Amino acid sequence: MKNIPAVMLGTMPAVWEMLGSLAVSLAIVCAFMPIFIPYLRKLKFGQQIIEEYGPTWHKNKQGVPTMGGLVFIIATVLTFLVFGFKYYTQASFLSSKGFACLITSCLFGLIGFLDDFIKIKKKHNLGLTEMQKLLLQFIVAAAFVVFMAFNRDLGTIIQIPMGETSGISFDLGFFAYIIWFFAIIGFTNAVNFTDGIDGLVTGVSIPVMILFVFVSAVMGSYVSESYYELVILSMIMVGALIGFLIFNWHPAKIFMGDTGSMFLGCMVVTVAISLDMTLLLLVAGVVYLIEVFSVIIQRTYFKLTHGKRLFKMTPIHHSFELSGWKEEKIVLVFTAVSVVGCVVAAVLFWLLFCNHGILI
Repeated sequence: MKNIPAVMLGTMPAVWEMLGSLAVSLAIVCAFMPIFIPYLRKLKFGQQIIEEYGPTWHKNKQGVPTMGGLVFIIATVLTFLVFGFKYYTQASFLSSKGFACLITSCLFGLIGFLDDFIKIKKKHNLGLTEMQKLLLQFIVAAAFVVFMAFNRDLGTIIQIPMGETSGISFDLGFFAYIIWFFAIIGFTNAVNFTDGIDGLVTGVSIPVMILFVFVSAVMGSYVSESYYELVILSMIMVGALIGFLIFNWHPAKIFMGDTGSMFLGCMVVTVAISLDMTLLLLVAGVVYLIEVFSVIIQRTYFKLTHGKRLFKMTPIHHSFELSGWKEEKIVLVFTAVSVVGCVVAAVLFWLLFCNHGILI
């Protein structure tokens, strides 16, 4: 710990600011959701369930309103405009870490919205094609990486501590930007895959956002005050997700849809990049990775064995369903795994930060 600067750079956001931002985003979601749900039902914006994409009993979810992610997106934007004001005005709009994450996430949310809207209009579980979705994601991800390259002082050096005073370091250079690009695409879609049963992706993501509060508070105190706006943004996300979980817990009254899962996935990875902790996201986001790799492994195994399956169904949470686990149990267990991953990531961050390790 002796390498940590002895003097803090600035004052952290006050407790009332952090708790206030959480409470306001939570209140907005809880206030608007009872209005939004009947409105979506009136418009017949319900989830389309296709048996091949989930257990047969998921047919009971047919018609449950979707695109609920719009509510917590709006809550996040409005609350950040109020509570993040002094931070992004100090940094200037064009160099704001929080706004870069928020705008990019909103654009990914827009891609999800188009996907949801097409599904509803076609009354089918397939919206944008995979190529259309990937093309739009590539464009937005590339724009974020270019913006960060020109406006952020992000580290491209990895330092692996070998002791209290020694370590191995190497500069990834341009390759770091490629990592960020594919991290955005990969993790956003991994979060999307995790959104398969009531409350799952919401429960798994709350501990991740709480981890970001801790990391951004430490970075803001000892590296740059510009990280403080990510404290506020992460707290806002915690409040918005708790609010959404109230309505998304089994049996769900509303689903976030691709609108919400794309926004949430992008928020997770862009905040991680802004905090120089992309590698630690592999630990904190362990559930996301398990979900997406279960799909990749299943598809690969299916092709290699000409039709055989390794898991009962993927993403992996469906296998647990088919094994007799109730949705509530799956959510609680997966959330517990996420909590463990985030605690381990927090410990690793603290140890590496103490040795001046730069994570990408």
